[in-house]
Amino acid sequence: MARRAGVSVRTVSNVVNNFAYVSEETRAQVQQALDELDYRPNLAARSLNRGRSNLLALVLPLDVPYFTELAAHVVDQAEERGYTVLIDRTEGVAERERQILMRRDRSALFDGFIFSPLGLPEDELRRWVGDCPAVMLGEMRVDGVDHVAIDDTAAARAATEHLISLGRTRIAAMGVPHVKRQQPGRPARATAAHRSAGYEQALAEAGLPVRPEYAATVQRYQREDGRRAMEALLDLPEPPDAVFCYNDLLAIGAVRAVLSRGLRVPQDVAIVGFDGIEEGRFVTPPLTTVAPDKERIAELAVTRLLARIEGDQEPAAELEAPWHLVIDASTTGAST
Repeated sequence: MARRAGVSVRTVSNVVNNFAYVSEETRAQVQQALDELDYRPNLAARSLNRGRSNLLALVLPLDVPYFTELAAHVVDQAEERGYTVLIDRTEGVAERERQILMRRDRSALFDGFIFSPLGLPEDELRRWVGDCPAVMLGEMRVDGVDHVAIDDTAAARAATEHLISLGRTRIAAMGVPHVKRQQPGRPARATAAHRSAGYEQALAEAGLPVRPEYAATVQRYQREDGRRAMEALLDLPEPPDAVFCYNDLLAIGAVRAVLSRGLRVPQDVAIVGFDGIEEGRFVTPPLTTVAPDKERIAELAVTRLLARIEGDQEPAAELEAPWHLVIDASTTGAST
C-alpha cells in the first residue's frame, strides 16, 4: 500500500485514521492507492489496538412499538460510525432492568450503553449507572449522566390545545398510572407526570376545568388498556367529547372502544395519541399524534455516547430533540 502510494507506512496509517496533519495532496495520493487496491479497514484489529469492542448496548422496553422504531434508528446511527448494537429488552419491568444493570461484565463487553428505564426509581438507577459510558433516554434522569428527551410537557400541551381549538370542552387524559398498584411493566411515572402537566396547562389557559373523573388510569400503555379505559370513560354520566392519550397504543384501543359502542371518531369523540408510530397511520381513522423525531433522538444519543467513549470529560448534557403534531382523521375527520 505505502509503495503503491509512494509514501511511508506511517503516512498511510495517518490517512486511514483521518489524522489532521496530512497535506491534501498526500491525502489524495494515498486515497487513490486505497481505492485502486479496494482497501477495507480491519475494524476488529483497530478495536483491539484501542482496547475497545466496538459494541454498544441498547436497553429498551421493546413491547412498545415506539421503542422498536427508535431502536432501528439507533442501529443505523451506530453502524454509520463503525459500531454494532446489541439490544436488551426489559419491557419496563424493574427486576429485568436491575438484572441488566447489575451485570458486572457489561463494561468489559460494551464500550457504552443507551438506556431507557421505565421500572426502576431514580435512586436505584444512580447506584448502578456510572461505571460505563452511558446515555439515558426518556424522562428519567440521573445526575452526571447524559440525557436525551423531548419536551413532553410542551408536546402534551400542544395536543390538548389542538382538541380545544376544535371546540371540544370535555377533554379526558388517558395514561395516568395507578398510584397504589405497582405492577411489572408499569408506565414511567415521570413521563405521565410531564404529559399530565401539559394537558392541565392547556385546560387552564382555555378556562376549562380539570375534572378528576376524566383522568383515565391504566396499568400499561397497551391497546387493551386503552380500550378498557375508554369503556370506563364512556360509562360516565357525562362522557368526554375528546381524549388525549399518552401513547398511540392507548389511542388505538380507545378508538376501538368508541367504534364498538356505535359512536364515531372524531364526530362523537376526538382522539389524539402520542409517539407517532407507523401503526397509527393504518388504523381507521388514522391517528392525530405527537411525533417525536426518533431519528434525531438516536443521532443525539449515539453521538453523545461515542464522545464519552472517546474520553469527553464535559459535564453531563441535557439534550432536547424536536417533535411535531401530526394532525389526521381521528380529530379532523379527514385523513391527510
